[in-house]
Amino acid sequence: MKTISAKTIITRWKISAEWFGAEYNMNLYRGCNHGCIYCDSRSECYRDSDFETVKVKENALQIVRDELRRKVKTGVIATGSMSDPYNPLEQELKLTRHALELINAYGFGVAIATKSPLVTRDIDILSEIKSHSPVIVKMTVTAGDALQKKIEPTAPGTSARFDALSQLSARGIYCGVLLMPVLPFITDSEANITGILEQASQAGANFVYPAFGMTLRAGNREYYYDALDRDFPGLKEKYIARYGDRYSCASPAAKKLWAVFTQKAEQLGLVYDMKAIISGYKMGYGDRQLTLGI
Repeated sequence: MKTISAKTIITRWKISAEWFGAEYNMNLYRGCNHGCIYCDSRSECYRDSDFETVKVKENALQIVRDELRRKVKTGVIATGSMSDPYNPLEQELKLTRHALELINAYGFGVAIATKSPLVTRDIDILSEIKSHSPVIVKMTVTAGDALQKKIEPTAPGTSARFDALSQLSARGIYCGVLLMPVLPFITDSEANITGILEQASQAGANFVYPAFGMTLRAGNREYYYDALDRDFPGLKEKYIARYGDRYSCASPAAKKLWAVFTQKAEQLGLVYDMKAIISGYKMGYGDRQLTLGI
């Protein structure tokens, strides 16, 4: 197990209004071993040359406790933006679980992004937090099991993620799917999109939030292209011809997929508008998130 030093862990979230309404951001770990071929966090700008190894931040819980105590205002704390909070180390270390206990004790809410069914272990604490503050769980899903294993080789399977959503939903936790990225020429089929929506509905998800494309920049671009040469021969050349060095790579079928997606989501009663999602999981909490912290 590798450790790294950290001076701060809970930071102000500058894109709150645009991204699930969280006021703060928290990463207890650094790096990820899911092996997703498309991961933007592998980019050179993040300066993690050993990205595939999960590192633990030293004295993480003490830092979290001290920072929560100093916050003047409570709010929702997001986790999972740069490293999955439920990576394999979490099974033993329980840093995320203990951080949730602190979040509960100090009266904050939480917004979790993960690809792991391990999140269900902490349903008891999430339920306690929900009694006083907003809680939302976002499960990333990109493809059905067979294709998912090619693009996310060491991440938990898609079926296991939907099983986790079923458990969260059954306990009244507001939860849903991050349908992103949608990889051009790989996962951008109508069958893949509608299949994910149908499984989300069956699992009792409240929402599905999509992005019909991906990002590519130095670091993850090279890694992604190597993966395409290995598992999807000929696709790299299509990417280079269409996108060049572009950062944002929208699916050629994005407009059509959006129409198919919205029609199917509305048919199934799934929310997909960001403002509606934020309103859905924060409903009933009023101004309590703006009161003085403990």
